[in-house]
Amino acid sequence: MSIFSNLLDTNKKFVQKNTALIKNINDLEPTLLDLSTEELLARSTNLKTLIRANQAKLDDILPEAFALVRETSRRTLGQRHFDVQLLGGIALHQHKITEMKTGESKTLAATLPAYLNALVGKGVHIITVNDYLARRDAVWMGQIYYSLGLSVGCITQSASYLYDPSYTQEKVNIDQQQLDEQRDLLASFKVFEEYLRPCTKKEAYDADITYGTSSEFGFDYLRDNLVTRAEDVVQRGHYFAIIDEVDSILIDEARTPLIISQPDEESSVLYKQFALIVPKLKENDDFLVDYKNKTISLLEPGLNKLEAILGKNIFDLEGINYVHHLEEALKAYVLFQKDKDYIVKDGKILIVDEFTGRVLPDRRYSGGLHQALEAKEGVYVNPESRTIATITIQNYFRMYKYLAGMTGTAATSAEEFLKVYSLETVVIPTNKPMIRKDLPDRIYQTLNGKYKAIVREIKQRHEKGQPILLGTRSVEINEIIAQMLKHEGIPCNVLNAKQHEQEGQIIAQAGRKGAVTVATNMAGRGVDIILGGNPLDVEERDEVLKLGGLFVLGTERHEARRIDNQLRGRAGRQGDPGETQFFVSLEDELIKIFAPKTIGVLMKRFGFSEDEPIEHPMITRAIESAQTKIEGINLDLRRHILEYDDVLNKQRGAIYSKRNNILKISSVGDLDQYVRGIYQDRINNFLDFVYTNRLDFEKAQTYLADLTLHFSEDETAEIQRNFNKKERIQNILEQKMETVYREKKVKFGEIQFMEIIKQISLQAIDFL
Repeated sequence: MSIFSNLLDTNKKFVQKNTALIKNINDLEPTLLDLSTEELLARSTNLKTLIRANQAKLDDILPEAFALVRETSRRTLGQRHFDVQLLGGIALHQHKITEMKTGESKTLAATLPAYLNALVGKGVHIITVNDYLARRDAVWMGQIYYSLGLSVGCITQSASYLYDPSYTQEKVNIDQQQLDEQRDLLASFKVFEEYLRPCTKKEAYDADITYGTSSEFGFDYLRDNLVTRAEDVVQRGHYFAIIDEVDSILIDEARTPLIISQPDEESSVLYKQFALIVPKLKENDDFLVDYKNKTISLLEPGLNKLEAILGKNIFDLEGINYVHHLEEALKAYVLFQKDKDYIVKDGKILIVDEFTGRVLPDRRYSGGLHQALEAKEGVYVNPESRTIATITIQNYFRMYKYLAGMTGTAATSAEEFLKVYSLETVVIPTNKPMIRKDLPDRIYQTLNGKYKAIVREIKQRHEKGQPILLGTRSVEINEIIAQMLKHEGIPCNVLNAKQHEQEGQIIAQAGRKGAVTVATNMAGRGVDIILGGNPLDVEERDEVLKLGGLFVLGTERHEARRIDNQLRGRAGRQGDPGETQFFVSLEDELIKIFAPKTIGVLMKRFGFSEDEPIEHPMITRAIESAQTKIEGINLDLRRHILEYDDVLNKQRGAIYSKRNNILKISSVGDLDQYVRGIYQDRINNFLDFVYTNRLDFEKAQTYLADLTLHFSEDETAEIQRNFNKKERIQNILEQKMETVYREKKVKFGEIQFMEIIKQISLQAIDFL
C-alpha cells in the first residue's frame, strides 16, 4: 500500500473518530453565549487550577477549553472557529502534522491546542517563519489568550515583548475604539506595536505562550548553554511546540546548522586572491561541474594553470593550504548566484532561502564558503570562525516532549515526517469545496521565449482587471520579469528578499482588481491574499470573482512539489474561484536535468517558435514524476546523515547536561557534593589504573603527581610503606583531598570558592 493510500485511510479514521468530540464542543457553545467576559475568565481559571492540581487531564477538558477559545475569539476578533478548524486544533493537540489549505486560517486553529496545553504551565512555543509573523500573531491572537488569563510573549531578532493591551508605544490620533476596530480588521497584515511591551527574553519565555522563529529559539538554546550564571538562562524547557509552515522548517531547513562562533585569526587574504584567480579558469577545460549533485572537479589543465599563477606546487607542504581556498572560491563563483542564492545588502552577504525566497538573518555558510562569497562580491571578508556551539534545526525540535506542525502542503512529505520525527500526518477537509482550476504546464524551448509568453499572458489578463500573482524562484528572475512588465507599461508590485520588510503591505493588496504582484516563493508562506484587497471592498471583490479570482503564474517548477503547491494555494481560498499555471522552459534547471531530450527535438521538428508552448497534462505529470524522484533522493540523503547527527546530538546533550548541573549549584552543600564526586572519581581512576597494571611505587609516582595534592615527605613515606594495601592508600588520598578542599574554602571564603569552582568547571567543559 502506498503512503498516499495510507494517508487517505488515516484521514478517514481521524475524522470519524473525532466527530463526536466536535459535537461535544458545539453543544457547549450555547451555554457560553450569555456569560460575561469575567465569567469566561473564571471558567478558564478553573480549568487551569484543575490541570495544575492534577485533578483532570487535558483530554478531559478539551471540549470546554476549545469552546472557551471559540467564544472568546468571536468576541475579541469577530472570528468564530469553523468545525474544520476545531478538527485541525484536535490534530495539533494530538501531536500530528496537519495539512490545512490556504485561507483555512491555520493561525486561528492553532489557538485551540496552544491554549489547552498552556494550562499545564510549562510553556507553549508557536514557531513562525519570520519576525513579522511572530509579532503579528502575538498581537492578533494575543487578544484571545489575554482574555482567558494567559500571558503571551514574543521573541524576535531585535527585541522581546509581552502582549499588553494597556501598553502604548506612542500617542495615536484616533480614539481607542477606532484603533481596536482597525486592529481587528487589519491584524493579519499590520502589526500594532502599541500592544507589544518590551521585556527581557526570560520574561517572554516565562509567558504561557511564546511566539518566535526557529532561528531565535535555537540560538537562545545555544546561548543558554554558554552562560556562566544560572540566572542568565532564558529558556525554561521544551514542552510543546506548534510549528507553522512545518515542512519548510522541519524538512527544508532541517539540516541547517545554527552556529555560534568566534573569530579565528587566520588571514582573509587568500580568499581575496582566489576570487581573482578562479574567473580565469574555464568550465569543461579547467574544471567540471555536476549541477545535479552540486560538485566541482578540477582538471589537470586547471591545476597547471593555477600553479603557474601561484608559482608553486599546490599539493606540497607549503601549498596544501591553498586547496581548501580554491574549492570554496570555485563553489562561490560557479554554483552560487547573486540574487538567487544570496543578496548583497549594506556591504554584507545575506543568504536567501531557496524554498521561501526570504533572507535568513544571522546565517552564514560554513567551511569558508561565506568568506569566498564576500571576496567574490568585493565586500569586507570576515575572518574565518571557530565554532563554539552548534545545533541543527532538526535536532533542536527533536528535544521537545510534544511536537506538532501545520502547513498547506504536508501530504507530499508525510513519509519523511513519519520516518524522521515519528509524526503522523492528517489532511483536514476544507470549510468550503475547492473550485480552483490548476491548468496544465506550458513548456517553451527557451527562457527568453518563456519570458515573452509570461508578459503576453499577464498583459491579456491585466487588461481585463484580473489580479495576478507571479511566483519566481530567485530574486534575479523576479526583477527581470518586473522590468519586462514595466517596459510594457504594466504596473506591478515587487516582493523579494530585498523588500521583505514590506511583505505584509504588498500581499494585503495583491487581491485587488488589476493588481499584479511579482514575488519570490516568500509569497507562499504565512499570508493569505484576500480578493478585493484589505480592508475588504465588497463591490470590488464581486468584480474580481466575476473575472475568475486570482490568477497564479509560476515562472518555474521547483524541485520540491510542496513549494509549487504552496504557490498554487494562494488562489482559491475559502471556496473562491481561481486559476494556477506554471510556465517552464527546456532551459530551466529542473527540466535540463530531468526532462527527456526528445521534447526539444520534437518542438524543433514541428516548427515551434521560442514563445509557442506545448501544453498537455502528460507533461505536467512527467515534471511531477521528476520532482518525486528528487524528493526521494533528498529523503534518503537526510536519513543517512541523521545517524551521524544523532551521535553529535548525544554528545551535545551529555555536555550540556553537565553544564546545567554545575549551574544549579547554589549552596555550599551542593558544592561539597559536586567536588567530592569529582575527587572521588579521580582517586578511583588512579587506583584502578595503578593496581590493575600492578605498578610499583616508583612507577606510580608520576600518576600520583597528576592528582596535584602536593604531599609532604612524611605523607609520601606513609604512602610508600602502605603501597601494597589498596584500601589504606584510598583512605590516605581521600583524607588528603578533603583537607586540601577545606583549606581552599577557608582561604577564599565558601561563597567565592563556590563561584571559582563553577567557573573553572564550566571552562573545562566548554574547552571540550
